[in-house]
Amino acid sequence: MKKFVFATNNRHKLEEVEAIIGEKIEILSLKDIGCEADIPETADTLEGNALQKARYVYERYHCDCFADDTGLEVEALDGAPGVYSARYAGDAHNSEANLRKLLHEMEGMTNRRARFRTVFALILNGKEHLFEGIVNGEITPTRRGTSGFGYDPVFVPDGYQQTFAEMGDALKNKISHRALGVQKLCKFLNTL
Repeated sequence: MKKFVFATNNRHKLEEVEAIIGEKIEILSLKDIGCEADIPETADTLEGNALQKARYVYERYHCDCFADDTGLEVEALDGAPGVYSARYAGDAHNSEANLRKLLHEMEGMTNRRARFRTVFALILNGKEHLFEGIVNGEITPTRRGTSGFGYDPVFVPDGYQQTFAEMGDALKNKISHRALGVQKLCKFLNTL
């Protein structure tokens, strides 16, 4: 079985990716390899941040790894919060504050189109590969649902009536931006 480090400290992301990948690949967390660092995310693109995190792990721990960065890109906000989604309301990575700020910024707006975009950076045998997953949808005027995390309570993907937070993990893990990115990553790994 192939073994990879997923360069994240986000427990929700780790659980979500493990559920999507299933038994195909063994995923180690940063904690599993003894990495306690808060890996910097200082790039101005999702691709840059994903590569920055993967390179950090690869260069220090010399193991095959992947990392992701995800952004919610809202049309009416010129693509914001985008690469700053996790720290939209400040540096604290406070999901509740981020959600409140987004809903406040969207008050009175009729264009509620948005997309979730995830970029995975894989470093395998020293070579870098990028995989992207995108889900288009809309921002709801109020939060709905209790599962998921981050902006899930206000994002309804195209073709559905429920927010990610209302649909539950099983369905979300089949159709989400992260699921689409992970599927591309797995498809690539299965060709090796």
